[in-house]
Amino acid sequence: MLVIGCLLVGLHVAVALLTLVWTPYDPAGMVGGRLSPPSWAHWAGTDRLGRDYFTQVMIGSRIALTVGAGAVLIGGVIGTVLGLLAAFARGGADDGLAATFDILIAFPTLLLAMLIVAASEGASLSTAIIAIGLALSAIVGRLVRILTKRVLTQDYITAARCSGAGWPRIVLTHVLPNILPTLLVALALQFGLAVIAEASLSYLGLGAPPPNASWGQLLQQAQSTVFTAPLGVIVPGVALLTLVLGINFLADGLRDLLDPEREGAA
Repeated sequence: MLVIGCLLVGLHVAVALLTLVWTPYDPAGMVGGRLSPPSWAHWAGTDRLGRDYFTQVMIGSRIALTVGAGAVLIGGVIGTVLGLLAAFARGGADDGLAATFDILIAFPTLLLAMLIVAASEGASLSTAIIAIGLALSAIVGRLVRILTKRVLTQDYITAARCSGAGWPRIVLTHVLPNILPTLLVALALQFGLAVIAEASLSYLGLGAPPPNASWGQLLQQAQSTVFTAPLGVIVPGVALLTLVLGINFLADGLRDLLDPEREGAA
């Protein structure tokens, strides 16, 4: 699982990095006829405006990875901080944060992201990253709270407190190292959710605006010509599928690698 995931994700990362320095054609250039079939000049044909479709899909890899990484970073940092605060809080503060997590998680990630984008000044790549990141933070926060509370019941935490260690030191030397393996696997899975959420937002017109060639945007534009030019749906769909599958395989591989008990049971 880990090897397959690394290969699939690594392929998309390589394509995304390549687009920073080279693409077959200008992403916004009308370089061929409208809806031309695949050829040596245009491997995936052209879209309804005559732009090279393979170039558009390559740019989509960069956008998907950018949004996924940015959203996971935002959600991971905010969720970890809030989860730690909830775990160390007592009484009403703990109950309030826990209830907030539960309420936010009850809403689908995409719906929360849509509400945040709609409340902002307008759709953009940065808005999509922030919206998805904030939506994911509740999931991460709840997980961190549960994991941290479990760690805080261990005897070595009591021993550390008796030795005079303060809570910041306990967090850095005991809590974070113990919750990190599970948290990394969860963040890897959230990366896949972020990619799907970005494609969904773009499909609905709430993602990165043109000329950004998001996979969701390509799917939306190709739906009216799905029978005359099916590659317009197949190519970005396969790209999205392989990236999400690769991320899920990578998360499963990390879980097996970082969980000795699971590996021994296998």
